[in-house]
Amino acid sequence: MEKINLAAKLSLFSDYFNPRIIGELNGQHVKLAKFQGEFVWHKHDHEDELFLVLEGEFNMEFRYKTITLRKDEIIIVPKGVEHRPVAEKEVSILMFEPVSTLNTGDAKSELTREKLEKI
Repeated sequence: MEKINLAAKLSLFSDYFNPRIIGELNGQHVKLAKFQGEFVWHKHDHEDELFLVLEGEFNMEFRYKTITLRKDEIIIVPKGVEHRPVAEKEVSILMFEPVSTLNTGDAKSELTREKLEKI
């Protein structure tokens, strides 16, 4: 067991939409990521996702509405719901997702990360 300093881990990378694994518990990955710009529309047929904003803000777009998330706010996206994160400026995110979760879900693209780095 070790404590994890989120700011120190976030300082280890600067690219966007490329999550890093910082821990694992009960079949879930704890991930950090930075977003800027538009991600791809996608859904996860078997996994719910939790996003916690650490710094900045972003919009979680759904086909029927958009929710703006700011520092210290979370959103849980239920499995099967199509969504797309969009950040005008850099945002830092902590995510809890089942180990089986592929970042782009059902939409393979240049942003798909098959294997995530552990930091």
